[in-house]
Amino acid sequence: MDTQRTVPGAQSIARAASILRLVTAAGESGVTTGELAVRSELTRPTAHRLLTALRREGLVDQDEPSGRWMPGPELYLMGTVAASRYDITEIARDIVRSLAVRTEESAFLSVRRGDETVCLMREEGSFPIRSFVLAEGVRFPLGVASAGLAILSFLPPHDVDAYFERHPDLSTRWGPAHAERRLRTRLRETKERGYALNPGLIVEGSYGLGAAVFTREGHPQWALSLTGVEFRFGPDRLPELGRTLLAHAHQLTSRIASRGH
Repeated sequence: MDTQRTVPGAQSIARAASILRLVTAAGESGVTTGELAVRSELTRPTAHRLLTALRREGLVDQDEPSGRWMPGPELYLMGTVAASRYDITEIARDIVRSLAVRTEESAFLSVRRGDETVCLMREEGSFPIRSFVLAEGVRFPLGVASAGLAILSFLPPHDVDAYFERHPDLSTRWGPAHAERRLRTRLRETKERGYALNPGLIVEGSYGLGAAVFTREGHPQWALSLTGVEFRFGPDRLPELGRTLLAHAHQLTSRIASRGH
């Protein structure tokens, strides 16, 4: 069922939500109305109309000299309330740090937000050559980076089917390796292995591993991941990296269950 067609006002809400995500993704530097219109695939007048309405509610703010849009004060207040339920960064920080120390690679915590993952935390490993594909605030569609691939792999089959129906353009945007047939093969491999492998599919030579982290109810809501250069993820080292990653993901899942998230 297409919710945007059956629920009155759903399309406007979806558009406003898209604008809010784009504004928050721009961070402190802000973003112009024209840039938002292009990125949201809306006309400039529609984007401006939504921004004006969001500004009235305090959800976005505009820097008068530059005209750039930034997150508003009401969004901050809402976020602080939601953080008490959804933010696990504090209980995950030492686990992410331990993962980076044990593997010497860059370690990350990401969270599922709708059909995307958002990176919440990065901890640098000691190995001097690093991959910079992922950083705090970076978003990827589910199934594209290793964190999103791990989460998508452990969703119920009907949710996976619905995801592919909503996103038939993955291969167009992210390359032929993300066509549905090939992506479903990687989903099966991930479930069998326990962790996801991204062998340089976003940036050549930059490898990633991801493991899902679950809610008390067993839903894959977060993921721990590792990234590094290709030669550090060879067949001689990959199994040990995978075991270490899974052990840390299990530790965080257990900690979340004990805290009631």
